[in-house]
Amino acid sequence: MKAEMDRIISLSDGDSSLELQKYLSSIGEEKLITLITQSALKGKIVGVIKAIFKGSPPASTEGSERRLLLYQHSIPLCESGDVHSEVAADVIGLLMLETHTLTGSSLAKLGELFVKEIKVGKITNGKSLELFPTVLTAMTACEKLSYGKGELSGEECKKQLINSLCSSRWDPQCVIYLTTMFRDVPLSLDELHFLVEKVLRMFSKLDLQAIPPLVYQLLLLSAKGCKKQVLDGIISYFKQQDINQHEEQSHGESVDLEVQSIPQDQLRHVEGTVILHIVFAVRLDHELGREFLKIIKTSYGDLCPFSVALLLSVARIQRYEEQVFDLLKGSIIKSFKDEQMLQGSKFLQDLLPKHCSVSQMILDTVKNSVFGWDHVTQGLVQLGFFLMDTFGPKPGPFGKTTEVSATVARTPTQLACKLGGQVLQQGFKMHEAIRGEILEQVLNRLVTKTASPVNHFLDLLCDIVTSAPMILLESSSKVTETFDHLSYLPLATVQGLLKAVQPLLKVSMSMKDALIVVLRKAMFSSQLDGRKSAVAGFLLLLKNFKVLGSLATSQCSQAISSSQTRGEPSLGASGQLNSCLRPRWDILEINPAAGAVTHRLCPAPHPRGVALLLKKIQVDVHSRYNAAANEAFCLEILSSLRRCLGQQADVRLMLYEGFYGVVSRNSQLASSIMQTLLSQLRRYYEPEQDLLPPVKLQPCITAHGEQVHIQEPLAHLMSCTVHCLLWLKNMRRSTKTDDDDDEDEDEEGYQSELQTILESMTKRMIKSEMEDFELDKSAEFSNASSVGVKNNIFAVLVMGLYEVLIEYNFVNANYSKIHFEELMELFNRYFKLWEIQKDKSGKGRLPSNKTPRSLLSMGFISTLLTVLFRDSSQSREEALSVLRSNGEFVRYSLSTAVQKIQQLEETGVADGPGGKSSDLTFRFLCEMTSVLMWRYTNVPSAVEDAGKKDKRSSLSHLCLEGLLRIFTTCQQRYPDKMPMLLSSIGNSEDAAEPEDGDGMSYFYIRQFQRALFAQLSRGEDDFNSKEAQLLVSILSVLSLQLKPSSQQFVQMVTWTVKICKETSFEDSALSKGLLSLLFSLHVLFKSPASLLLELCQDVHSHLGDIDQDVEVENQSHFAIVNIKTAATAALLVFSQIDKVLDEVDWLIGRKKNQTASDKSSPVEEATQAAGQQDPVEKAVTLQLGTLLTALNELVQTTLQLGTCTITLLRELSRTYTILTSLVKYYIQVCATQNGNLPARFEKLVKLSGSHLTPQCYSFITYVQGGESCGGVDDKKKKKRNEVNIVASSKLIRETKAIPNLIFSIEQYEKFLITLSKKSKVNLMQYMKLSTSRDFRINAATLDAALQEQGDSQEAVSQDAEETQEPKRKKRKQ
Repeated sequence: MKAEMDRIISLSDGDSSLELQKYLSSIGEEKLITLITQSALKGKIVGVIKAIFKGSPPASTEGSERRLLLYQHSIPLCESGDVHSEVAADVIGLLMLETHTLTGSSLAKLGELFVKEIKVGKITNGKSLELFPTVLTAMTACEKLSYGKGELSGEECKKQLINSLCSSRWDPQCVIYLTTMFRDVPLSLDELHFLVEKVLRMFSKLDLQAIPPLVYQLLLLSAKGCKKQVLDGIISYFKQQDINQHEEQSHGESVDLEVQSIPQDQLRHVEGTVILHIVFAVRLDHELGREFLKIIKTSYGDLCPFSVALLLSVARIQRYEEQVFDLLKGSIIKSFKDEQMLQGSKFLQDLLPKHCSVSQMILDTVKNSVFGWDHVTQGLVQLGFFLMDTFGPKPGPFGKTTEVSATVARTPTQLACKLGGQVLQQGFKMHEAIRGEILEQVLNRLVTKTASPVNHFLDLLCDIVTSAPMILLESSSKVTETFDHLSYLPLATVQGLLKAVQPLLKVSMSMKDALIVVLRKAMFSSQLDGRKSAVAGFLLLLKNFKVLGSLATSQCSQAISSSQTRGEPSLGASGQLNSCLRPRWDILEINPAAGAVTHRLCPAPHPRGVALLLKKIQVDVHSRYNAAANEAFCLEILSSLRRCLGQQADVRLMLYEGFYGVVSRNSQLASSIMQTLLSQLRRYYEPEQDLLPPVKLQPCITAHGEQVHIQEPLAHLMSCTVHCLLWLKNMRRSTKTDDDDDEDEDEEGYQSELQTILESMTKRMIKSEMEDFELDKSAEFSNASSVGVKNNIFAVLVMGLYEVLIEYNFVNANYSKIHFEELMELFNRYFKLWEIQKDKSGKGRLPSNKTPRSLLSMGFISTLLTVLFRDSSQSREEALSVLRSNGEFVRYSLSTAVQKIQQLEETGVADGPGGKSSDLTFRFLCEMTSVLMWRYTNVPSAVEDAGKKDKRSSLSHLCLEGLLRIFTTCQQRYPDKMPMLLSSIGNSEDAAEPEDGDGMSYFYIRQFQRALFAQLSRGEDDFNSKEAQLLVSILSVLSLQLKPSSQQFVQMVTWTVKICKETSFEDSALSKGLLSLLFSLHVLFKSPASLLLELCQDVHSHLGDIDQDVEVENQSHFAIVNIKTAATAALLVFSQIDKVLDEVDWLIGRKKNQTASDKSSPVEEATQAAGQQDPVEKAVTLQLGTLLTALNELVQTTLQLGTCTITLLRELSRTYTILTSLVKYYIQVCATQNGNLPARFEKLVKLSGSHLTPQCYSFITYVQGGESCGGVDDKKKKKRNEVNIVASSKLIRETKAIPNLIFSIEQYEKFLITLSKKSKVNLMQYMKLSTSRDFRINAATLDAALQEQGDSQEAVSQDAEETQEPKRKKRKQ
C-alpha cells in the first residue's frame, strides 16, 4: 500500500492531472478504501485526499462517484476513534472545502448517511458532524435533486432530512454534538421549535454532568429564536429535579427504587454552573434577558428555587436590577396575599389546589446557595434588605416613631418583612463572605432610620450576634462606631441595640470600654433622650456583668416565686467596697485560659481582699472575665448612675424601674442600690413621727413659669424600694444557713431602717386626711390651670403611695386580721381620693387625665385575686373575710387586673417584678385566668345583678372583660401557648376534661356557650347586653383555636346559626357581635353566599320596600335581624359581600392569567364545546348569581340615607365592575378558543339585566328623592322627610357613589355588546334601556299637583296609569 500511496502523492504533485485520473481509475473501490484507511492511520491522509480530489473532476461521473465514496468512507472513519483527533479535524476541513462541488444526488446520499449514522448511534466524538451543516447548506442551493424514488428541491430535501433526524431516537452521547451542529444549520422557526423541543426532552436521559455544556449550546442556538421555549425548558427541568429531591427526602426509602436518585450536592453544583451560563448569555443578548423577565411575570406562582437563584444572579446586571427586585417584591407579596385569601375561605380551598409558597422557594434558594453559589449570595443580601426596607414598620403620625412591640407576623407586609430577615439571618450563618456587609448595613440602618421603627433590624442583629458572636468580634470596630451615635438615637433603638450586642461586651474589653465612654458622655447630654439612653445602657451592663457571689438567673426567678434557692450574703456598704476596689476595670482585667468557662461551684463567702480576687472561686457561665473584676466595674457604674437622681423625672423613673432587675440579676449589688434608694427616700420622708403627712410633696414638683412639672416620681421610688426590699427578705429566708453569723451589720441596718420607715408611713398615711396633702374635696383638678395640674400631680403621687403600701403590707401581713384591717384603711383613703380626682378631672372640657396606671405589680395582683376568690383554708378565713367584705376593694382588684392585662396586650410587658419576662407574665396570666373563670362560673351574674344599685360594671362583667383580654393577649403574644393557658384553668369538677388542643378549646367554648344561652334566656328586663357581648367576643377568640376540619368546629357553626335564628333581642351591639361571629365561622365552613341571601331577605322584610305601595313578604330566617337591628345587619352584610366579591375577583384574575399564559389544547376545547364548564368558571358564576339575587333584595329596601345607602351604592358599583371583568375574560376566551358561552353565564347576564339593573335605577331615584320613612305619623313623616332631603342633597354633593355606579353599569353593557359580537350570542336582549337621569317625571308629585287643581280623581288615576310603569305585585310565597 505504501507504493500506491507514494505513487498517488507523486502524481498529485505533478503538473498533469490526467495520469493521476488514470491511475485512480485503475484502482478499485475496495483498494481505494483500504488506501484511505491506511493513510489515515499513518497520519498521511491529507495528501491522499488532496490527490483524490485533484484526480476526480466533479464534472465527470466517475470523479463524482469517487468523491462521494471518499466522503462516505471518511465520515465513519473519523467517528471510529481509530484516527487521531488532529488528523480527523484535517480530514473534515478538507471535505468541507469541496462539499459545494458534489452533485445533488451525492449530497442527498450524504445527508441520508449522516441521518443513518446518528440513528444507529455511531456518532461518538462529533467530528464528522461539523461537515453536516455544510452538506445541508450546499443541498439548499440545489434546485432539484433525486431523493428516494422522486425528485425534490434542495430546500425540501433539507427539511425532510431534518424532520427525519429530529423524529428519530438520539443516542444521549451525541445530543451535545447535534445541538452544536444545528447552530450552523439554517432553520425555519418551526424546525427550530421542533429541534429545541427534541433537545429539551433529552435532558432527562442525559448524565447530570452533560447538562451544563448542553445548556450552553442551547443558549447559543437560541440566538436563532425560541428563547422563551429554551428558558422554560431549562427551568422546568431543574424544577422537576427539585420536586424529585423533595419527595425523596420526605418519603425516604418508599420512593421507587427504579428511579436513580441524583446526589444533592452534584445537582446544586450543576445548577450553579447552568446559572452562570445563562447569566453570561443574558449579558451578551439583552433580548434573552427581556424574555426571561417576561416568563417570570406571567408565572408568579411557578417560581422554584432554581428560577429564584437565576433571578438574583441576573439582578447583578445593572440594567435588570430594579426590574428583578420589583418582580420578586410583587411575587412575594402576591404569594402571601393569595395564601391569606386561601386560608380565610373554605370556598377557595375546595376549589383550588394547594398553594405553592414563594417564601419557601426563596428560603430553599438560601439553603442551596451553600453549594458554591457565590453569584447568588449578593442578590440574596440585596433581596433581604429590600424586603425589610419596603415592608418594615412605618413611622407613626407626624413622623413620630412608634414602639412596635413584638407580635406574631400576620399581614402580608409583616410576613414579607420577616422573610427578608430570615434570608439575611440564614445567609449570615452560611456565607462568611457576606457577613461583614450584612452587619454594616444593619448598623447603618439603626443609625440612619431614626424616624422609623427599627425593631425588625434589632431582631436581626440579635440573631446575628447569637449565631456568630466571634465573627462579630472581628468587626468590633463597626459596632464601636455605632456606639458614637447612641445619644442621638431613639431610646427604644438604644435599648434594643445594647441588648443585642450585650454578649459581645462580655468577651471584648475594648468594646465595653468604648461603650462606657459613650454612655458617660450621654449622661450629660443636652437631650433628655440621650440621658435616658445612658441610664438604659448602664442598667443593662449592671444586669449582665455578674459580681462574685450573685445568684444565677434561674435562681433569681425562683426567688421571685418564693421557691427554695441557695445564694450568697449581700455585699457590704458601697463606701467600703469603693475604698479598696476603686482602680479602673481595665487594670483589673484577669485573663482566664483561652475561651475558658469554668464550672459553677457552690456559693462562697463574701470575698475579702486581693487574695480572694485572684482565687476566681466562681465565674459566671456567661462571663469571660473574672467576676471580681466585674464588681469594681459595676460599682463604678453605680456611682455614675447616682448623678441621675438629680435629673428630670423621666430619667429618675427609668432608673427606679430598672433597679429591681439589677438587684434580682446581680444580687451582690443589692447593698449599694438599697443604700442609694434609702438616701433618696430620706429626702422626702418626714422623720418626725407626730407630723402628718409622712412625706414631703412640695419638693416633688417644679415650676417653670406658669407650668408645673413633676420632679420626683415619689411613688415609683417607693415602689422600687419596696420590691427590692421584699426580694432581699425573701432571698434571705430561702438561703439562710448557720454560716451567716459574720453577715454585715449594715445590711441589717438599712433593712430595719426601711421597715421602720414603711411601718411609720403606713400608720401616718392612715391618719392623714386629704387636707394634710394640700388637697381638698372642692379643690380644682383640671388641667386648664397650674393649680389644677399641681393638685393632679399630688393626687397621683399620694394614690401611688397608698398602692405601694397596700402591696407591702399585704405581703408582710402574714394573713393577720389586724394587718388586713390596716390595709383596708389604706384602701379606703385611696378610694376616697380616687373618687374625688375622677369626678373633678372629668368636669373640664380640656383633655383630662386618664386613670393613672396602678403601681401594683402584676405578680401581686395575680396573688391577690387567688387569695380573694380561691383561698379556702380555714386558718386564713377570718383574715380574708376583711378583704372580701369590702366590695369596693374586690372591684378595685379586678379593675386593676384588667388594666394590667391590657398593658401587657398593648406593650408586651407589665409592671413590677417579672413584668419583662415572657415566661413569668404568661404564668401570671394562667393564674388570673383560673381565678377569673372560677369567679364567673361559680357566682351567677343574675344573683349579683339582683342586689346591684349603681350603674357600674358588675364583678362578673369585669371577670369576663379580664378573660377576653387574656385570651386576646395570648392569641397575639403567645399563640402556641393557648392550650397551656386553657389547661391551667384546671376545673377539677369536670373529670372528662380533654387533653388535646381542639378538645380543650371546645370544652371551654361550651362553658361560655352555656353562659351566653343562660343570658339570652333571661327576659328583656333582666338581660345584660354588655355581658352577652363579652361572651360573644370570647367565643370569637376561642373559636380561632378550632381546626376548621374538626367536628367541634362544625358543632360550633351549627350552634351559632341556631342562636342567630332563635335570638330576637332588639340589641344592635349584640346583633353585630353574633352576626360577626357567624360570618367568621361560616366562611371557614362553606361559602356564605346563601347565608347572605337569607339575611338580605330578612332586612328587606323588616325595613320595607322603597315603593310604599308594595307589601313585602313577611319572612324571617334569622330572629336576630329585626326592625331595630336591621340597619346594623345590613352594614355587616355589605362588608361580607365585599369579601365574597374579593374572592370572585381574585378567581377571575387567576383565570385571566392562565388563559394568557397557557392556550387551551384541542382536548380542552372539545371538552368545553361538549358543555362541561370549567369548575372555577362555574363557581364564579354561581357565586355572582347568588350575590345578584341578594343585592336585588337590598336595592328594594328602605335603607336609612347616609352610610347604608352609600355603602350599598359602592357595593353595587363594585359588583358591576367584577361582572365587567368576567365579560372581558369571556371575550379573551372567545379570541383564543372558538367555544360557546356557558349556559350559566347567559343566565347570569339575564339576571343582571332584567332584575338588578332596573332596580338600581329605582334605588338611585329613591336616594336622590330622600324619602325613607314609611309607616309613621304624617307630622313625623313630614319632619323626617325634610331631614332626609337635606341628607340626600349632601350625599349627592359629597360623594361620587351614584355617578360611579352608573358608569359601572354602562361599562358592563358596553363590553356585553363586544362579547355578543365575538360569541355570536345576543346577550343584549336581556338589557333594558337605562333611565334618563336628567329629566324625570315623578308620578306622585304630578298626582298631588293635579289634585290641588281640583281635577277629578278618576281622570288623574287614568292619566297616571298611562304614564307610569305597572306596579309590582305583592310577593307570594
